[in-house]
Amino acid sequence: MFGKKAGFDKEDLKNAYDEYFPVLRNFLYYKTRDTDLSEDLVQEVFIKVWEKRDTIRKDTIKSLLYTMANNLLMNHFNHLKVIHHHEAESGLNESEVVNSPEFVYEEKEFEVKLNMVLQKIPDGSREVFLMNRIDKLKYDEIAKRLEISVKAVEKRMSKALAIIKEELGRKI
Repeated sequence: MFGKKAGFDKEDLKNAYDEYFPVLRNFLYYKTRDTDLSEDLVQEVFIKVWEKRDTIRKDTIKSLLYTMANNLLMNHFNHLKVIHHHEAESGLNESEVVNSPEFVYEEKEFEVKLNMVLQKIPDGSREVFLMNRIDKLKYDEIAKRLEISVKAVEKRMSKALAIIKEELGRKI
């Protein structure tokens, strides 16, 4: 259905949306048990695909969509964790915490820093890191999906972790 060249047009996006929207929604629903959240996250995935359409390789769209969906879900969960942590420490309720200027600033600052660190990781290493940490795949599963050796997965993961440790000053 999709070729190997980079770049996506409206027809490619429509085809990908028609084919993958239901399965991605189900994938996220099984993790969240929230239909609205699942649909919102899948919509956001396709918005991001469209924004990055010139750099997307059509032959890797399926794994990209799943990775993006899972990353957005993890970001959502991490956001909730930050809210609850901040709420517990401040004694404020969730709406007061989320609306506080300090929280909004800290959250934006962290998001920018995290995105910058992820961008510094080479594509192959970033993909392996996200598949392992976000998708919870084991090295042998990643190796099979990417059609590389387990040793190559280990090397890529090691590189990603080294960059993260260097940039954030701690292990993940």
